[in-house]
Amino acid sequence: MRKIKHIMTNLLMGTSMLVLLFSCEIQESFDYEHAPDNSKLNMSAWAYIKGNESLSLLADAIERVEFKSFYEGTSSATFIAPNNQAFESYLKENGYTSIEAIPLPILKNILRYHIVKEVVNFNNPELAPSNKPIAYTTENGQTMYLSHTSTYVGLVNEGTNRQWQIRTSNLVPDNGVIHVVNFVVFYSAPTGDANAVNPNLLQDTIYPKHDSYINGGAESTKNFGTNPLLKIKNVSNNGDYDRKALLMFDFADFTKEGVVTDLQLQLAVSFTAAKGVDLNLFETPSTSWSEASLNFTNTIFPTSPRIASIKTSKVSTFKFDLTDYYKDKQPAGLKSFLLDGQPGSDETDEIASKEHATLAPPMLIATLATGDSELVLEKQKDFEVSNGGMYVLSNENIQVGGASAGDIIYTIEELPTFGWLVKGAEVMKKGSRFSQLDLDLKNMVFIHDGNTLGTKALVLTGRDKAGAVLEDIKINVVAK
Repeated sequence: MRKIKHIMTNLLMGTSMLVLLFSCEIQESFDYEHAPDNSKLNMSAWAYIKGNESLSLLADAIERVEFKSFYEGTSSATFIAPNNQAFESYLKENGYTSIEAIPLPILKNILRYHIVKEVVNFNNPELAPSNKPIAYTTENGQTMYLSHTSTYVGLVNEGTNRQWQIRTSNLVPDNGVIHVVNFVVFYSAPTGDANAVNPNLLQDTIYPKHDSYINGGAESTKNFGTNPLLKIKNVSNNGDYDRKALLMFDFADFTKEGVVTDLQLQLAVSFTAAKGVDLNLFETPSTSWSEASLNFTNTIFPTSPRIASIKTSKVSTFKFDLTDYYKDKQPAGLKSFLLDGQPGSDETDEIASKEHATLAPPMLIATLATGDSELVLEKQKDFEVSNGGMYVLSNENIQVGGASAGDIIYTIEELPTFGWLVKGAEVMKKGSRFSQLDLDLKNMVFIHDGNTLGTKALVLTGRDKAGAVLEDIKINVVAK
């Protein structure tokens, strides 16, 4: 009898180990106690990915681009592994129907960025004392910052425009370490140098005349005009917790002279679930409402597409870029705006209203040019890209002086037709923009389509926020 019990105990322990081994949800509690054996997989990274249903789209991508050698080879690396949720979101956001629909060179570049050329395990005692972001080189030549919180939750690209929390970390295959994420990650350079002062720029700030939120369902007739918070939550099927925020500004409150070159809506964040989903801003067709009487029932909702959007993240301030809206609409007088979450996302976001006692009120911040600046083209260098390969652009290719790097903005006038210029995860088009800071931090990648050879031109117009212009900046791209 004792022997049977012993056999049953071993069977149960073996079954438990298999469940842990083939579940992508291990380390749910982010247990970072240094225990060298408890996350050993005893297989290659490729075998682990191939054996997990929740990583099946990653496996499909690896097989399609023939990158198995990276994941099953003897060279050790850190593998950032986007799960199925990550790839499904990426496909939806970029209009692709499947992994097969992603252009092959772009898919190769995505996977290369998710392979770090060093082993970064957060259980490593040498990393434990510091939680500051450390820069590592990836297989596509760009930088990935890896760090952890004070509670040892791993982070990707902390301190840049977009950062992501690692979902499952410190899985140890035979050839490195695996960190699973809920997102296809990318490097996004900061948009500007917060410490840089441009004497050719002025700022003017205005505050809302009215702000409130509305609540659907059982509270659809209730008013929240005196609430210190503006609450947003787009729930499935428009339930009792469906919430949207409204703000009304008077553009006549701007009083300083100059040409508006930048307009930002800045909102102090009290709480966000930070799921990395869309938070959308719309203009509403009516300015007749008052925060003292507004409710869900009497709200006049937007009839036109969103005018701005951000991805939610753990930040203290949400910032919406309304520059294009301002230049297109030239708003004057009262304007009403509505904030709404991504449909069905069920994410809770709470921002400070103008009644909040400690957090800053909502504000529109306009940057105005004095017209006294001058830009100088300091470097202009052509580059070569291999057939089906990629090239990381830098300030060796284009360097413009005369303003801070974050204030120098390039508009694409002409693109090479035999590939794609990519910023982060965004494929650039004619009219797209990027900054000198994107070049300084190697945030721009050109990917060749693998078909056409020859020489094509990348033509740009450079501008700073004070109104200076440099036209016809031409870089030849040689595919060979």
